[in-house]
Amino acid sequence: MNDIDTTPGPGGTLALQTVAMPKDTNASGDIFGGWLLSQMDIAGLITAMKVADGRASTVAINGMAFLTPVHVGAVVSCYCEVLEVGRSSIRILVEVWINSQHSGDPLKVTEGEFVFVAIDQNGRTRAIQQ
Repeated sequence: MNDIDTTPGPGGTLALQTVAMPKDTNASGDIFGGWLLSQMDIAGLITAMKVADGRASTVAINGMAFLTPVHVGAVVSCYCEVLEVGRSSIRILVEVWINSQHSGDPLKVTEGEFVFVAIDQNGRTRAIQQ
């Protein structure tokens, strides 16, 4: 039996979906990487707040690589997978996918590991109730 996945797709749960707009382009006409990073941070935060059952804050972003440019008009989908929940921290893998402008096939754009901490109403780290 062949275990190779011939139709790769996103891992995790869809946390955020938006459309890449012309105002978000870089000088080459592709979507600016910083905009994409901000969308990933928002998607991760949405997931972290669910896990933390309240307020959370980004404390680290680890290992990102952009695999393909994002074109204007692309539907940008951010999928999140919770990798680890610590006493107050949440480690989340965020994957970004679009559909190819030419074939419509799903394309992975990037992924990154985001670390969030649960915080209280005073902005201080708090324990996550598990």
